[in-house]
Order: sequence, then C-alpha cells, then structure tokens
Amino acid sequence: MCKDKTEDGEKTPDWNDVTENAPEADAAAEKTEPSEQAGPAPEPTPEEKLAAELAQLQSKYLYLQAEYQNYRKRVAKDLADARAFTVADTLAPFLSVFDYLTMAENAAENTDNLEAVRQGLKMIMGEFFKAFDEIGVKKFESVGKKFDPSLHDAVANEPSETVPEGQIIREWSGGFKLGEKLLRPARVVVSAGKKAPETEETPGENAEKDNGEQEGTVNGD
Repeated sequence: MCKDKTEDGEKTPDWNDVTENAPEADAAAEKTEPSEQAGPAPEPTPEEKLAAELAQLQSKYLYLQAEYQNYRKRVAKDLADARAFTVADTLAPFLSVFDYLTMAENAAENTDNLEAVRQGLKMIMGEFFKAFDEIGVKKFESVGKKFDPSLHDAVANEPSETVPEGQIIREWSGGFKLGEKLLRPARVVVSAGKKAPETEETPGENAEKDNGEQEGTVNGD
C-alpha cells in the first residue's frame, strides 16, 4: 500500500493502520480513565457503628452535664435571692417598732411619769401587732376556750370553782398562727374542775374507832 509523503519528508499515516490500531487505543483509554460508575461504599463494621454511637452519646452526656451544672447554679441563686427578699419583707415592718422602743427607752430614763411610759408601751404594742398583720401573723385567744392539744401546751392544772374542767384558766404565753400554720402553741393553765370536798368523820365513827383501839390494847395485854 502506497504511503504519501509530506513536503517535510514525513509519511502520512495510513488509514488502514489507524483503523487497525483503534481497538488497542480504546482499550488503553479505558484503563487510564477513572471509572464513572463506582461501586457502593462498604458497610461499616459493627465495631465502627458502636464507636460512632459511643462518640455521639459522650457528646450528649457532656452537653447535658454542662446544662445541669448551669441549672443548679441558677436554682441556688434564685433560692438565695428569694430567701433574702423574704427576710427583708419580714423585718421591714418591725423597724418602726424598734424606733418606738428606742424612743420609749430614752423617755423612761428622763421622766418619772409612769403613766406616760405605760401609754408609750401601749402604743408600741399596737405597732407591734400592726407589723404582725402586715406579714399575716395572728395571735389567737385561749382563755376560756376548751383545751386543744393541737393549739395549746398545758403547763399546769388547777382546780377552779368557776371554770369547768378542761377549759383554760389563763395564759402563760400567747399562741400565734401564720395563716393556718401554727407558729407557736399557747402555754396555758387548764382547769381541773371543782376541788373534791374533804370527807368529815362523824362522832359515832370516832367513838367506834377509839373503842376498837382500846379493845385491841386490852387483848394484847
């Protein structure tokens, strides 16, 4: 087969040679080109799955632990603030009572008028109970009431001709409530009822007793 030469003296490729070498060139191209249709990724092993789950759980645990610590700090701060506000609200009404007590002390040192001191103390007691009302504390009455162990603390029993048994004669210290909650029971003296009369011996009984004692003495001799 005749092959033409170019002006440079080089041979032009023969068409038959090109077609004959085409399959070999295609095969070489297929080997060098990356595969367009890659196979599916391999499934992770059970160990790899467990390691991934463990890492995820550890991350969640650290997050929850940090959140819990922040929650504890917030709760502690809220409780401290609430306690401070409660104490402040409770003590504020009694500051005026303290002022009146200070004035009463100064007045008592500079006067001999006991009536004025008594009036001052009465005014202070009024302010004291006013402060109690502001925070919801009430003093309950006990004298003349039936003894109630849930409200009263009996310190003594006394016979009484006028107060029935089981009723309260007098208070040693008052009882107080905050709403329905008992703050302090009242210490009270409870009536034991009328005193039992003493039995009196008749003259006949005394004579019989004396005769019996004399007879016993004679028989003994």
